[in-house]
Amino acid sequence: MQPPVTERDVRVEVLGRLDADEVGRIAVLVERATEADGVRPLSEHVALHLRHGGDTPARNVLLYLRAETAAEAPDRLAGYAHLDVTDAVEGPSAELVVDPAHRRRGIARLLLAHVRAESAAASPGGRLRLWSHGGLPAAAAMAEAEGFRGVRALVQLRRSLFAVLPAAALPAGIDVRTFRPGADDAAWVDLNAAAFAAHPEQGRWTLADLHQRMAEPWFDPHGFFVAERSGVLVGFHWTKVHGGDSTAHVHDHLGLHTHDAHGHEPIGEVYVVGVAPAERGHGLGRALTLVGLHHLRSLGLPEAMLYVDADNTAAISLYAGLGFTPWDTDVMFRDGTVRPPS
Repeated sequence: MQPPVTERDVRVEVLGRLDADEVGRIAVLVERATEADGVRPLSEHVALHLRHGGDTPARNVLLYLRAETAAEAPDRLAGYAHLDVTDAVEGPSAELVVDPAHRRRGIARLLLAHVRAESAAASPGGRLRLWSHGGLPAAAAMAEAEGFRGVRALVQLRRSLFAVLPAAALPAGIDVRTFRPGADDAAWVDLNAAAFAAHPEQGRWTLADLHQRMAEPWFDPHGFFVAERSGVLVGFHWTKVHGGDSTAHVHDHLGLHTHDAHGHEPIGEVYVVGVAPAERGHGLGRALTLVGLHHLRSLGLPEAMLYVDADNTAAISLYAGLGFTPWDTDVMFRDGTVRPPS
């Protein structure tokens, strides 16, 4: 058994953009972990960014084991973490991977300590989230030992947009239009709160939360659909497009000319679907989902994805009926450590 690793044994770099050599070393580390664990340690979103040197302003934390002598090989990359500090609502989130050859030596804890420090500097008072892919017991044990607790499991579902897509059959008396920024903001926040009253996060969105997302480069009111009954908002489907330089053509025909530098082929997302409690049970959620999917297909996108809580069996059943199948599972851990304000 190899000895434990201390801070004296490592060299840690915190970087923004990565050069080709750094990307290559991370890629080798990810492949080694994937082969050992049977599941990729980084989300597709992070992995696709890494191919192009990472994304800004994310932090890349690289932990190297120091060479013991000058005659030895160069320092070896033993751990990597991607820290996303862009979500002002939910707080920073991180994904970690450790070389299987150097596990059970305390490297994950050292890496996490540096991630926590970067997270605290970027978001004082914010509670760090850790994502674990594939529900690995070792990842859960480490997170819990470090004061994190599992708070959520998300299933990612996908479907082809080339496959047959049923027409959207709206309930009688329902009209659908696109969201009007400014005019619909307050009414949408009220509807969202009612639709997700039992949801631990979504139901607590405020106007500020909505406006933060509307300020994001991916926001597109043409893909944000609202349903009305007698002029009152009763449902919505907010779609999202992930993609890189190639997404420019998706928006040009709408006159938006937005640029979302993800560096990979675009994919549509069923971002949020909500229905007023009084309208449930009449097919409005299904119809709104189809309205959004038809929109995403009209943009030339090949595929759609969505995330749904693993315990939301009704939603999973609805999406399965629309051709979605499981793609991946993410488990979120949230830091339970309460820190005094800085």
